[in-house]
Amino acid sequence: MYTISRSAILAALAASSILLTGCAVFGGGGRTRADTRYVARDVNTLYNAGWDRMRRRHYLQAALIFDEVERQHPYSVWARRAQLMSAFNYYAARDHTKSIESARRFLSIHPGNRDAPYALYLIALNYYERINDVTRDQAITRQALETLGELVRRYPDTPYADDARLKIDLVRDHLAGKEMEIGRFYQRRGQWLASVIRFRAVVDDYQTTSHAAEALMRLTESYLALGVPDQARRSASVLGANYPQSHWYRRAYELVQRHAPDGAAPAAPAPATGTR
Repeated sequence: MYTISRSAILAALAASSILLTGCAVFGGGGRTRADTRYVARDVNTLYNAGWDRMRRRHYLQAALIFDEVERQHPYSVWARRAQLMSAFNYYAARDHTKSIESARRFLSIHPGNRDAPYALYLIALNYYERINDVTRDQAITRQALETLGELVRRYPDTPYADDARLKIDLVRDHLAGKEMEIGRFYQRRGQWLASVIRFRAVVDDYQTTSHAAEALMRLTESYLALGVPDQARRSASVLGANYPQSHWYRRAYELVQRHAPDGAAPAAPAPATGTR
């Protein structure tokens, strides 16, 4: 996350004719920050200065100036616009925490505003773009999924909801990938019951993702290792019914034929066509 102190913005503000009356530096919590106080300026001067910084891609500078618009002119229509502009510029500067704070403040004050869907979309993007790979904790991923889902529920007919629906599919696939990664880890350690729990979660909660077929094959493996062939055959049968041409089904079928040939065997796999 990028950071910038209030004093660091002084030169930019001065160039925009925003006058400084004083700067007091004090310590707090072992850190030093500047408390920069500006003479009240008309809203057009402040807003235009922020717009100029944004146009030149000085996003952190722009965000701080738009914050100043809201501080100096809290009851003007410009304050409402500045909240969103601040949220966007913090997002562009990759200061996701500040962006979320600005967007949530806008939603709390103006929940029925026509720009509310955009504010919620910004919050979702700030979470979405911080999603970690499947080897890391997925708390942010779940926050992204929750916010994207809220956007679709509250504003289903907006372009933001259309994009959110696409991202929801990607996020769900990512979360399923995390479950698969943990399930495979348990398999490597011979903790078959724990692996079953993870693979069942994929089958039950993420059945439309790209991981569902492998999860069913891994369930077949784990059930065979646990000595419950009926469950293994059932998993293989579900796999065959839904993914008859996949290499995952051919693998599960071979396992069942080799280790649990008795009982209701799954159907033979379809001829290979290159589908994986």
